[in-house]
Amino acid sequence: MGLFDDDFYSTKVSRRSHRESKDSKRFGSRKWAVSRPRRSLATWQVSVISSVISAVVAVLLFGVVTGELTDEHAGSSAVIDKVEMSSGDPYDRLIQAAAAVRPAVVSIINHKEDNKEENVLDESSLGSGVIYKKDKDKALIITNNHVIEGSGKLEVVTVDGETRKAELVGADKVTDIAVLSVDAAGINTVAQIGDSSKLRLGETVIAIGNPLGLGDTLTSGIISYTDRTIPVSLNQDGVYDWEQDVIQTDAAINEGNSGGALVDLNGKVIGINTMKISDTGVEGLGFAIPANHVMETADELVANGKIARAYLGVYSVDLNNPYVPLDEEQRKALNLPDSVKEGVVVLDVVGPAKEAGLKLNDVITAFNGEPITSTLSLRKYLYDKTKIGDDLMVTYYRDGVKNEVKVKLLEKPEE
Repeated sequence: MGLFDDDFYSTKVSRRSHRESKDSKRFGSRKWAVSRPRRSLATWQVSVISSVISAVVAVLLFGVVTGELTDEHAGSSAVIDKVEMSSGDPYDRLIQAAAAVRPAVVSIINHKEDNKEENVLDESSLGSGVIYKKDKDKALIITNNHVIEGSGKLEVVTVDGETRKAELVGADKVTDIAVLSVDAAGINTVAQIGDSSKLRLGETVIAIGNPLGLGDTLTSGIISYTDRTIPVSLNQDGVYDWEQDVIQTDAAINEGNSGGALVDLNGKVIGINTMKISDTGVEGLGFAIPANHVMETADELVANGKIARAYLGVYSVDLNNPYVPLDEEQRKALNLPDSVKEGVVVLDVVGPAKEAGLKLNDVITAFNGEPITSTLSLRKYLYDKTKIGDDLMVTYYRDGVKNEVKVKLLEKPEE
């Protein structure tokens, strides 16, 4: 006898059970253990019917709980499809996603103007790109602006090792996006672009690119953060003068991965790899520009060859610049009220600002009534909240006196 009374579950009737049954009738006592009697044909029929009914009820309950049977059209096939998807090998999804995008990822070689010898390349001369569209006889490739910056000649190398001459369609330094074109003959795979707004924390992703010249390299990781804002220096002078909204991932990204694809498990490009944080003791901090932002820029570059932005025409330094702080003598020369703690000091004026009468050492504190606290906030307001031809009301202090002036914004000239 085990932990449970085996006779209770037995289909056989033991002699002991017969005796206990008689004793029970004799003494009229409660039955503590009951053996199963031998089943008749009718009993078997009842059992079969009960089993069928139980199975149907179980399926219906399962459908209600999982939300699959929401209407008369959501039959058992929906449940089966979901089970089949969930029972698949997750590593197979990695393989399939990589296979779908890999032929659309190219290596980019930038033969820079300052390289006298065409075959001499440094790490900054190598990058990656993604074929995202075919337009008649041309294939269009997305990459980073810093990959093609300063180029004298551009080439792309396809996944099968073929080298093709590339032409620059357009580039934008602020968003760090550029579009190239190559002859579309023989190019059969175009990457599908996903919706980066639907990314989830912890989602598995793949990075494909050309790190250190090792083309067609694949790494994997997860989405560490879906919408990270990080400061960047547009002029590479160490002063942060812009902010980039990026996807953070721990997939390995190295020199040459820039411009390559960040791909979800559905085989869709959800970001363009752009940078990583490289320092002693730092690992797994890579960043990609979200696909939705990339496509907005790419479409305008294809249409116009550039991104047109409003232009004020001031060169400035932050009143509270942490890198080059103003000394007491400089602050005293501005003659600002004690209440003015933040703003930008005008160093030079051209174009619209000059026409409106702004001058050296004017301290701008607001645009259209909204506070301007730094050169970064000044630039973000102009790029995000104004357009070419707008009238901008500028609030500023000159020799301690508060003033306002209306400036008509023009198109930012190419640098």
